[in-house]
Amino acid sequence: MALQSINPATEEILETFEEFSSDRLDQALERGARAFDEWRHVSFAERSTLMHSAAGRLRERKARLAGLITTEMGKPIVEAEAEIEKCSWNCDFYADNAEQFLAPQSTLSNAAESYVAFEPLGPVLAIMPWNFPFWQVLRFAAPALMAGNTALLKHASNVSQCALAIEETFLAAGFPEGVFQTLLVSSQQTEVLIDDPRIRAVTLTGSDITGSKVGAASGRALK
Repeated sequence: MALQSINPATEEILETFEEFSSDRLDQALERGARAFDEWRHVSFAERSTLMHSAAGRLRERKARLAGLITTEMGKPIVEAEAEIEKCSWNCDFYADNAEQFLAPQSTLSNAAESYVAFEPLGPVLAIMPWNFPFWQVLRFAAPALMAGNTALLKHASNVSQCALAIEETFLAAGFPEGVFQTLLVSSQQTEVLIDDPRIRAVTLTGSDITGSKVGAASGRALK
């Protein structure tokens, strides 16, 4: 099945993407799992530098990325530019604050010393909608990556160009291969992804119906 990027204003087919084969999807999952084994040990200082770099890439390419949003899902260009600016700010915010947010917290108990520690989970599957094609992804990805997780994005099928541009942004910023990946897959493959043991958590922004289906699948797979 092909995924089509269509300009909603003109109905022009902008680009057609082939859905990932089972083998390619398996390779992406394995890449995300291997990347996590190393990324989880990268220091907050290095993660912060890379996240600031991603913020800079978003600012530098604001006009191009905003234009991509407008042509692919129809958002007015002024709103699209504001969305990219907000994403850049979000990356900077978590680059500056994630280490503090995730610092161990002392807690009272009968033991000599007790504290709550925050550890990364692993590869996280993000299922995201079309209406804010950059913001919905970056508001998840910035804190998730700063926490030491890796991310695999299943975006809405009508914004595949935006999805690939987000992956390109992280790679261009210097993030290691496999830390953030875009998966070009249909909704029918989502449950297969959720069932895979290499996916350790799932996050969703979507409709009630989609949320119900994803929640049920995640519950069965204990995600």
